[in-house]
Amino acid sequence: MPAAHILIAGGGIAGLASALALARRRHRIDLFEQAVAFGEVGAGIQLGPNVTRRLQSLGVWEPLVRIAARPESLVVRSATGGREIARLQLGNAMLRSYGSPYLCVHRADLHALLLAAVRGSGAVTLNTGARVDQAVARAGAVCVSSTDSRAWEGDALIGADGLWSAVRSRVIEDSPPPRATGHTAWRALIEQSALPAALRSTQITVWLGPRLHAVAYPVRRGDALNVVVLAEAAPAGDARDWDQASSLAALQTAVGRTCASLQALLEAMPSWGAWTLSDRAPLTGPEQMASERVALAGDAAHPMLPYLAQGAGMAIEDAVALADALDGGDSEAVPAALARYAAARWERNAQVQARARRNGEIFHATGLVRMGRDAALRLFGARLLDQPWLYGA
Repeated sequence: MPAAHILIAGGGIAGLASALALARRRHRIDLFEQAVAFGEVGAGIQLGPNVTRRLQSLGVWEPLVRIAARPESLVVRSATGGREIARLQLGNAMLRSYGSPYLCVHRADLHALLLAAVRGSGAVTLNTGARVDQAVARAGAVCVSSTDSRAWEGDALIGADGLWSAVRSRVIEDSPPPRATGHTAWRALIEQSALPAALRSTQITVWLGPRLHAVAYPVRRGDALNVVVLAEAAPAGDARDWDQASSLAALQTAVGRTCASLQALLEAMPSWGAWTLSDRAPLTGPEQMASERVALAGDAAHPMLPYLAQGAGMAIEDAVALADALDGGDSEAVPAALARYAAARWERNAQVQARARRNGEIFHATGLVRMGRDAALRLFGARLLDQPWLYGA
């Protein structure tokens, strides 16, 4: 299509990836970020081959490799006994199977990479301190205003403004608020050089325990270790604050005593942040992702639990699919293009949402279910841990 003017609400990974993908198709973009400056907090992100393949298509492969760690394996252990239960080879095995590697990055590093690429595109205007207040569809256009009385008009509006999206109501009327899951995530980051040699790692390690699991993996070229503990525990605080200050004592109260190696790792962390987990029910149709000239991407459309490590991945997949759908036709065909985008994406996003919920139940199993899970992993570990339906698409 001739270059369209696309408005994007949200300057996180979903918004920046969408802006970059659209800019590469020669569209003009206005992006709105409610903060006064761009920045990202948080911890690590796992990028499966389905995601790294799409990042290659966005032209950011070289800077991505410079910030990423490339773990050689994923190892599953018992959180109570410490023994190894199963192992999946990553590294060259992922490259051979799926044509792209499995990488781990720090969220802030990926955000900075995408922001630099967007700024370098020359096609994106970044508007900070711009909290979207209203969005109104008019004949052949959509108009957006911010809380500080600025206004823009474009051919389409993309809501990439996260779990508590303000744009979502323009697509889905009477949408209930996100569901509180009763799960809390504790996150920490440490330089590997600050750890005893026995606690340093070049792989992804997952510890499974009753009503909890923990994950550790390298980021920042392997120089740092990201640690996350997820437990069925009382919400840590404001559900909208995903970087709440917490402590080792609060974490230990939630999870109890773990095996010696995991306990030593938790105690070695310099500080802990907490995040109350919320999600939404899996999508049920394309109408939940687009309506006329407004579409949703990332968590605004399909927030998901982190138990499949695909939240950022699905946002990046959305961005590439959005640019593909808008590549053809004219501005009058924008509603049809956004409908194609929604039709192409909703079922996959719904499947990942559902699998993430199911994984939470499996990871945190107790009693006989837990024993059966461990037995199956010991027998068929690599086959159960690999995800061809996900990584190969």
